[in-house]
Amino acid sequence: MRLGFCAIGLALAAVPAGAADKADTPLSAKAQKALEGRTAGAPVSCLRLGNIRSSTIVDATAVIYKESSKRWYVNRLDHGQCTALRPDRTLVTRLSIDQLCDLDIVRVVDMTTPMEFGACGLGKFVPYTK
Repeated sequence: MRLGFCAIGLALAAVPAGAADKADTPLSAKAQKALEGRTAGAPVSCLRLGNIRSSTIVDATAVIYKESSKRWYVNRLDHGQCTALRPDRTLVTRLSIDQLCDLDIVRVVDMTTPMEFGACGLGKFVPYTK
């Protein structure tokens, strides 16, 4: 019995190390260029849907949610490793509250066909202001 708990503890201890490696993946040059002239702020866990004016899939490293021309939020789905993301695809989210949060799962869909390319988990939302 004690061995079982020890094995579970070791498995859980290994998870954050892998997640930290993924979190260190840098934004792509395309995403960095889109954010040029903006200053990053402290990450937040959720955005109110009523405040989001538009969203843009930059590439596999980032999605930009625009609140206004001055405040954008960058989300790094699956820590910047969501390979299903492409600018010609759409994010579909099923929500039960009026917020988009860092624990939500989004589906990546091609709206011109009924094809779904997978799902990715949202990360923290980092505000960028101008």
